[in-house]
Amino acid sequence: MKWSTLAVLSSVAPALAAVHEILWDITYVENANPDGLQPRRVIGVNGTWPPPPIEVTTDDELLVHATNRIDLPTSLHHHGMFFNSTSWMDGAVGVSQCGIPPGATFDYVVPINSSGQWGTYWVHAHASGQYVDGLRAPVVIHPEKEAHAYDEEFTVVLGDWYHDEHATLLSQFVSLANPGGAEPVPDSGLIYFSQNGSYLGPISGTSPDPVTGKVGFNENATLPFQPGKTYRLRIVNTSAFSAFFFWIDGHDMRIIEVDGTDVQESPIDLISITVAQRYSVLVTARNDSSPQNWAMHANMDTDMFDTIPDALNPNITSSITYDSSQPVTDLGFVDAYHDVDDLSLVPLETIPLQPADRTIELEVLFDTMADGTNHAMFNMITYNSPLVPAIMSEMSLGDNATSASAYGPTSFVIDPFTTFDIVLKNGDAGKHPFHLHGHKMQLVGRAQDYTSDDPELNPPLNESQANPMRRDTVQVPSMNSVTLRVVADNPGVWFFHCHIEWHLEVGLAVQFVEAPLLAQERNAIPQFMYDQCTALGKPISGNAAGHASATDLTGLPLGPFPQNNGWHPRGIGAMFGCVLTAVIGMSTVTWYALGGHITEEEMEKEVREKQEAKDRRGRLFGLLKSRS
Repeated sequence: MKWSTLAVLSSVAPALAAVHEILWDITYVENANPDGLQPRRVIGVNGTWPPPPIEVTTDDELLVHATNRIDLPTSLHHHGMFFNSTSWMDGAVGVSQCGIPPGATFDYVVPINSSGQWGTYWVHAHASGQYVDGLRAPVVIHPEKEAHAYDEEFTVVLGDWYHDEHATLLSQFVSLANPGGAEPVPDSGLIYFSQNGSYLGPISGTSPDPVTGKVGFNENATLPFQPGKTYRLRIVNTSAFSAFFFWIDGHDMRIIEVDGTDVQESPIDLISITVAQRYSVLVTARNDSSPQNWAMHANMDTDMFDTIPDALNPNITSSITYDSSQPVTDLGFVDAYHDVDDLSLVPLETIPLQPADRTIELEVLFDTMADGTNHAMFNMITYNSPLVPAIMSEMSLGDNATSASAYGPTSFVIDPFTTFDIVLKNGDAGKHPFHLHGHKMQLVGRAQDYTSDDPELNPPLNESQANPMRRDTVQVPSMNSVTLRVVADNPGVWFFHCHIEWHLEVGLAVQFVEAPLLAQERNAIPQFMYDQCTALGKPISGNAAGHASATDLTGLPLGPFPQNNGWHPRGIGAMFGCVLTAVIGMSTVTWYALGGHITEEEMEKEVREKQEAKDRRGRLFGLLKSRS
């Protein structure tokens, strides 16, 4: 049953003005070849790839009619959007919805005009890793007046690219043949551009692949600059795995926006941008007497890869064009890469730091589990998707909805309007980008070594900060920690997870169940969502396992669990037997080597008797042989 557009809008907004309505048929697209290396099947929109960019204003109500034309359940997540009190529109399968069944339509209402949000975002699938296969696009929200002045803007889309489909790669990743958990390394990277809701075409005179031939990629793409103008570049990393280092030869950059937060101008030479992050930078075009064109670089952070395949070119280039008749000047590599010091950035809108009422510590670990596969864990527990979407559990459990145990072992219930800290500790050897749905997080502090007692490496929190940085996706290097402060002002259920798709697939996630009783008062989950769950054979009420209980989770998928490498009775018995056998054997060898209790005369007599017996046997055998 499809909910009417009018009903969708009236449930979340008091007015129907400025509805920005789009129709997305989610389809397979055959033989897409954006990197020019290998055609493959991708997931696109309306029979094309890449899916179209979305540009709206803060006055708009975005309504996306998403119809599933592929053969698997799908969803759309508008990354970074708050969905105030309507987290069932958030698109995270297992948390916010069951997924859109094949042939069905989901009307996503994104209440931009009541969210107080603007800036740079993106939309992507949040089901079965489908954004790895291409279901992803940039989203730009324009305010009535921008905080920074510039002449023109472009969106710069970065992404890693795989030649095999997600399902194939996942089966290789979660495998007994991969106990160390080496992630699938991309086959290439992509850089392409959009402006005013359309992608920029390829450079004139090039011959790109016909399926994606209307869009310029990598060296076939360029940004046209005019001398003296100032441009805003909205940089979006849509990767499944790879972070990038981005810079433009011959040009300076100034950061002005981070994940939808306007900040004071901050000069920088290169941008380190991990998965799902966004940065806007201002770039002022050169005024050279003899114009030349310049290389734009997006180099993969290969430190994140276990291996670098010989066929991979991790350094992607495009260009800035002043005069198409001139060649591109490429200055090559920079001296050193570095991260953006996001703690030092200052939001233009001041939001004071409130004291925390609660602290939740989450430690990241990976290990080879008891079943032989490698999985991720927060606090030694791997996330598994609940049978009932968590938002439906929250709405149907009554008073039991305040019990964290009802949602499964990786869930936290947060009281309404409390302020809580997430202390995120990365005990893994790699870097990780973490995203919180439905909120922006204040970055309160970082530690270079969360196990250290040295205040230089693990400093105390500065509770007197007047206006800490805010963003929705944060990177945490190995053995580092970050403290994130969140105000629980958005009733619903919100996912917190690593945005490296491979790590989400192996359980690096938790759920924050926010203000359950208040959420129940505001419950307006549309009937079609329950109908779609039923069509997929999913339960729609009760706890995570579908039971009307706070504790009975019978049937809920759990694990795999870490190997229990301690001493067990059977192991102790086996070890004792081995040790006893070894001691007896060594003793016997030693006894014989030393001759035991036999004297030299007895040993000599024994040798003579053995020799005489041997001689008798030889004579007997000789007689027998001669007679034959």
